[in-house]
Amino acid sequence: MIGMSTVLEENKSYCSSLTEYKRFKTKVVHIGNIAMGGDEPIRVQSMTTTDTMDTEASVQQSIRMIDAGCELVRITAPSKRDAQNLENIKSGLLEKGYETPLVADIHFTPNAAEIAARIVEKVRVNPGNYADKKKFQELEYTDETYKAELDRIRERFTPLVKICKEEGTAMRIGTNHGSLSDRIMSRYGDTPLGMVESAMEFLRICRDNDYHEIVLSMKASNPQVMVQAYRLLVNHMMAEGMNYPLHLGVTEAGEGEDGRIKSAVGIGSLLEDGLGDTVRVSLTEEPEEEIPVARMLVDRYEKRKGHDPVQEISHNPLDPFSYERRKSHHVHNFGDHEVPRVVGDLSSREEIKPSSLFGYGYNYSVPLDKWNIADQAADFIYVGDKNVNFQIPGTLGLIVDADHWSDELGDRRFPLIEFNDFIQQGELSEKLNFIDVKAEELDTPDSISALKKAKNSVLVLHTANDHAVASLRRVFIELINQDCSIPVIIARNYGTETSEQVQLFASTDVGALLLDGLGDGIWLRAQNSDPQTLKRLSFGILQATRTRISKTEYISCPSCGRTLFDLQETTAKIRSRTDHLKGVKIGIMGCIVNGPGEMADADYGYVGTGPGKITLYKEKEVVRRNVPSADAVDALIDLIREHGDWVEPVAASE
Repeated sequence: MIGMSTVLEENKSYCSSLTEYKRFKTKVVHIGNIAMGGDEPIRVQSMTTTDTMDTEASVQQSIRMIDAGCELVRITAPSKRDAQNLENIKSGLLEKGYETPLVADIHFTPNAAEIAARIVEKVRVNPGNYADKKKFQELEYTDETYKAELDRIRERFTPLVKICKEEGTAMRIGTNHGSLSDRIMSRYGDTPLGMVESAMEFLRICRDNDYHEIVLSMKASNPQVMVQAYRLLVNHMMAEGMNYPLHLGVTEAGEGEDGRIKSAVGIGSLLEDGLGDTVRVSLTEEPEEEIPVARMLVDRYEKRKGHDPVQEISHNPLDPFSYERRKSHHVHNFGDHEVPRVVGDLSSREEIKPSSLFGYGYNYSVPLDKWNIADQAADFIYVGDKNVNFQIPGTLGLIVDADHWSDELGDRRFPLIEFNDFIQQGELSEKLNFIDVKAEELDTPDSISALKKAKNSVLVLHTANDHAVASLRRVFIELINQDCSIPVIIARNYGTETSEQVQLFASTDVGALLLDGLGDGIWLRAQNSDPQTLKRLSFGILQATRTRISKTEYISCPSCGRTLFDLQETTAKIRSRTDHLKGVKIGIMGCIVNGPGEMADADYGYVGTGPGKITLYKEKEVVRRNVPSADAVDALIDLIREHGDWVEPVAASE
């Protein structure tokens, strides 16, 4: 198996700039009546969930998507009959005055792709299962047998390339982390490098045929894998003089808040560095619900140019293609091996009472005279200059303005010191101090050198720069370069943004840094979001970045015409029975296309394999086949119980 280090050179480039917002300049690809790439707007798109053979339902759902702002409509074509029926769907839309380009989604059937390429404006092929094999077998390939497989793929794929070139049809070569072929897995493993090489094999065939109307994607349900794969793809394209447009998406992101957070962490992290020419947010909801989320993510960058300058980075020690947490020394319960901490804020309250803590995961029971502490409970709460005259929960620490702090306040109250005051007077507490600093204040070697003297402090790092990720990342890089190991809380303050915007923007701003191993805590403030929402969002970001697990994780596909059961209803049913299983990952897949592969990261899998039939997995292994859907959720619970991961839910206290 080829390791990442044996392939990558010293060149870590993957975007136009680490400090200035610039879109990576890609070639322009024409898809029907729209253009993508170059200086064109970042396009938003989605995918129908109807049966492709149901023409009227597909037309009506497409119209709802288009009316919501969808610029490309993708439709699954699992068979030749489905591909042929795309003609009727296209005609139905044209009759109603809709000329939005259609994309045929192809997986296992090259013949269907060749039919669709003569009808629609774009076809999507998945290299992992288009004329390739995926049986989850450990196979050894010699150079000769590997080349023989590539020759077979070239022979099978070339006819589609020629049709697309002849018809002026665009193509997306879309790699999915969950459907890498056995051949790719045998040589590169289940890695971002394997994803990139899988696409590059198909891309080389296109280039050999002088066909270039190509868009590329590197999707995964794990945002960290997804981000690393896209970066690595761009790095390889740069090395070979390529610049094809990028389709961004976190596949199987899930539903509701979790799906939005996970999508924003992955997609937003790439958009921040100017990568991405089209976006699809994959939610287990109606497809038209995906469009406003995608639009909100994309629109943020329309005004990003012209932001305040961010100081250039002379040396970047980060490896953008693999994860390594920044080394920070241990202070109280921050840094080193500790999980990132969550900070809440009650400083604007006129009075802080026991009930004020409810939103942050602490509920006081009067009859029992004790605190009930949730799995998602803030670790610290900032109270500013307010007095707290009651006994706080044993796991909670309070952050107090330095002017109102003294040792007499108790051992779980800690001072917040302005950076300039810290320079003048040093640390106040012998246990834990919080040093409040703007990224722009740390623009000289001397300013960071001063922080090396802080042995019992944590940095609270924030910025007013619109290009916040770059501004904050630069500070982390300088801390590493100057061997300053002080733990750092990432602090973000949002003003007039709506609660929905805060959800997506914070997931981007904080998530992008956490994915690079940067940050020992989160502190979110927002005018239009209540404490409970911000606390839940903070833990959601940590969960999505896999830096602190505090709840069950659901890897749930967004549904499409291949889906064999009602995904929204089923996901809700499974969630209602299992959402207390902290740290357990459950994959819920509508069909077999990406199911087992995307569930490689899950502990248990629930996959539709026929009408009314479910197959259950333990990791990649099939455990029970053809379980009637009416019994399948109970069977899943039994499976979790058999493997020792089940705990009985605890009834809420009176």
